[in-house]
Formats: sequence, structure tokens, C-alpha cells
Amino acid sequence: MRILREYEFTIMKHFELYRLSHFQLILHFCAWVIMGFASCKDSSEKIQVLQYQIDSLKQQLAETYKPGFGEFMNSLQQHHEKLWYAGQNENWKLAAFELQELQEVASDIEKYQTQRAESKLITMIKPALDSLDQSVQEANKTKFINQYHFLTNSCNRCHQTTQFEFNVVKIPETNKFSNQDFRKYQR
Repeated sequence: MRILREYEFTIMKHFELYRLSHFQLILHFCAWVIMGFASCKDSSEKIQVLQYQIDSLKQQLAETYKPGFGEFMNSLQQHHEKLWYAGQNENWKLAAFELQELQEVASDIEKYQTQRAESKLITMIKPALDSLDQSVQEANKTKFINQYHFLTNSCNRCHQTTQFEFNVVKIPETNKFSNQDFRKYQR
């Protein structure tokens, strides 16, 4: 039990340092356990049991739900719209939050949608996100509006490049989030 706790500490340390995926952590742990059992007299039977468990975990991971590309795009669209209303209301704290959400979704697309060629092009929106970040930090509404147009145009250029030109992003006209107040919060 002491050995497992020490190993768990080691794994968590490595996880923090290298941010291993759950799958990598499980495989790393199983490999360590197999090596530990390999020194036992009846190791071949234990190794077979552990290998079966590894194979079972691999199968479970393969069948785990993964968000589709469209779900990521829908999330980008929602945060794009919310960012607009936050900026229009000069709610810079909310705008910074929505901008961070956009950046997070873009990173998740790169990380989890590697099989899609379009994923590699998500970097097209990063300069626009960086420019928007600057305008939000400055709390500059005029600059925000210009940079928001830059982001919207960047989305459309990406859609055109990936042959999704029929999917046109525009500046929001009607707030679909009637259950959220975008005005600057007053204490």
C-alpha cells in the first residue's frame, strides 16, 4: 500500500509537470504495476491479468464520448455572441471572461479534433483574439468594435479556406441570451 501511495504521488507530480492525459496516466500506472509484479514468482499470471485490465481500459477510452467538431463550433459561436454584448455594454470583466472561453475552445479544438484538417486552421483566429484581448484590457469600446470585426472576418476567412463558406458569421443583431444581463455589474 505504501508503494502505491508513493507511486500515486509520483504520478501526480508528473501529471502536474507534463499534464498527461487520463489515458496516459492509466497506462503509465499499469506499466509500473506490471513491472512491480514481474519480479514476483507467479508474475506471468499477474501480468496476464494486468494486461487484460489495460486492454479493457483502452477499449473503454476508445468508446468514451468525445465532443464533435460542430459542438466546438457551436460553443465558439455562443461565446462570440456573448463577447459582443459584453463589449457593447462595456462590461469588460465579462468580455475578458468570454474572450478566455473563446481561446479555451480554440485550444480544445486543436487538442481534441486532431483528425480534422480544419482543426489546424483554427490558429487563423488567434491574432484577432489577441487584438481583442488588448482592447478589452484597455477598456476601449471603439477599438473593441474594430477588433471584433477583425475576429468575425477571421472566422469567415477560415470558413472560406476550409470550404465551409456557406457558414457565414456576422455581428449579432438580436440577443438570444435573454436570461443573461450583459450590463456592467454594479455593486
